[in-house]
Amino acid sequence: MDKYEILQRCFGYSTFRPGQEQMVDGILSGRDVFGIMPTGGGKSICYQLPAMMMDGISLVVSPLISLMRDQVMSLKGMGVPAAYINSTLTPQQIQLVYRNLLAGMYKIVYVAPERLDQPGFASVAARLKISMVAVDEAHCISQWGQDFRPSYLRIAGFAERLPRRPVVGAFTATATAQVRQDVERLLGLRDPVRTVTGFDRPNLYFQVLKPERKDQALLSALERRRDKSGIVYCATRKNVETVCQFLLDHGFAAARYHAGLEERERTQSQEDFLYDRKMIMVATNAFGMGIDKSNVSFVIHYNMPKSMEAYYQEAGRAGRDGSPADCILLFSRGDVRTAQFLIENSADNEDLDPQTRAIVRAQDLKRLDAMVGYCRTGECLRGYILEYFGQKHPLLCGSCGTCKGNFITVDITREAKMILSCVQQIHEKLGYGVGIDLAGRVLRGSRDKRVLELGLDRLSTYGLMRGVARTPIREMADQLETEGYLVTDQTHQALRLTPKAAQVLFRGQEVTMRKPLEERQEPPAARRDVVPEEDEALYQRLREVRGRLARKAQVPAYVVFSNATLSDMARRKPRTMSQFRQVSGVGQLKAQWYGQDFLECIREYLDGPA
Repeated sequence: MDKYEILQRCFGYSTFRPGQEQMVDGILSGRDVFGIMPTGGGKSICYQLPAMMMDGISLVVSPLISLMRDQVMSLKGMGVPAAYINSTLTPQQIQLVYRNLLAGMYKIVYVAPERLDQPGFASVAARLKISMVAVDEAHCISQWGQDFRPSYLRIAGFAERLPRRPVVGAFTATATAQVRQDVERLLGLRDPVRTVTGFDRPNLYFQVLKPERKDQALLSALERRRDKSGIVYCATRKNVETVCQFLLDHGFAAARYHAGLEERERTQSQEDFLYDRKMIMVATNAFGMGIDKSNVSFVIHYNMPKSMEAYYQEAGRAGRDGSPADCILLFSRGDVRTAQFLIENSADNEDLDPQTRAIVRAQDLKRLDAMVGYCRTGECLRGYILEYFGQKHPLLCGSCGTCKGNFITVDITREAKMILSCVQQIHEKLGYGVGIDLAGRVLRGSRDKRVLELGLDRLSTYGLMRGVARTPIREMADQLETEGYLVTDQTHQALRLTPKAAQVLFRGQEVTMRKPLEERQEPPAARRDVVPEEDEALYQRLREVRGRLARKAQVPAYVVFSNATLSDMARRKPRTMSQFRQVSGVGQLKAQWYGQDFLECIREYLDGPA
């Protein structure tokens, strides 16, 4: 079979997505490749398809147990012999995989980078015909990246030590210019075929909310999505526990996932989520990388991530099948402190030498600044993301919380002068700066013990904003930081003026701020699958058939067909097997396995029971 036949037969697509064919052709011609494609952009096809056509075995290097299990399950569902080797297997199971490898029973095998140096695996690999080494999450090789993993530095040496160096392919969803250079150099890519398909995911709706109470904002968002599957990300294990219990108490089918749980519970939680027994996964960033669950309709960040790379990767786990999906971030100033603490106390950097550790920390803090900027910006959110990754974009996307929001622009110059003057006066009196909470109490004329002990009630700015609530003062201070008039010291969370502040205080510079017309921002309404209203009833029947077939085959529902495939099926309403195979995402094998059940469902819907 040629590449087009495999694309249709196994993956159910009649055409390649942008960038895929270029990667496939490069690998099949024996060249190294480097693909930068957004989450959900179809990276896995770039190495899975040529692996099916090449002689020998292809290794996929990934640090992600969840990716291994998920993609191997999907490959087996397409009739492709595949396996994985990771820490979840017993020694006996690993030996069985080794024997099957030597017997030529697999085409694709997923391994962790740490395993490449282990004597048992190295001995087996030396006896295999390895045609390709595909490196997923390739940004992990760079100390400039957000997920630097020293074990990735071993990959190039492993490939060179094989009896015959295979094709090496590198794939990632997020990579700045510096990271791209590191990936090519450290993986030893030889004149690679390069493709960057862009970072935009038009089907994703982005929104940042700054609620007084995150738990109530989360509840409001989820109430509108009770029939949807989604992920709620938290920054810490403690928050995962608290939020998951909160959702269970309010009747949501939620599971929890973080590195502190026993392996058995993590595996059970993941399977409950994949099989839709639990509709919501509450997790730290330990969950999700590589998860190919196509019917994730929303990703809500209960806490701000540490970087734009992490945020876009995690948010991108929504809408992988192309259906509209929501990405909501619940932001508070406390998130910044939590992120800084996690950076300062990262266990990932313990094995690094002091100089490298300092470089990684500095880069992490720089990325954190960009993440905070996203949460505070009044500009187009999609545009902010694309700008960060160096991609050109229109001024407005028309489909994010900023572009779709109902805002007015207000002049806050007077209040800005009060805030800036107060910050400066506090610094002059104490010899050091304080955070916005204490400065806000001074401005509001608080009789708080701390204010009085420090003598801050004797400042001329004391009580200038009496009657103004705490939140608006915080929001105006955030705006002043966004505009570059204020800066927060990352170590002590203390505010100080920048030289630019003089333009407001002494030179008549006006300061404006966008504010929502509504008293309280709400998450967007739950977004429907892309199905015309008149086809919704058929779509629901097709979902029931999919669920029945998935239970029978003991696989997650999306392994049978994705939501996008069911949506296309509901629109097309195929009557014959030939028409059924024209549905997007229906390959020849799945048509043989499942076609008659879905065709019968469509016939009964259109004609009534026989």
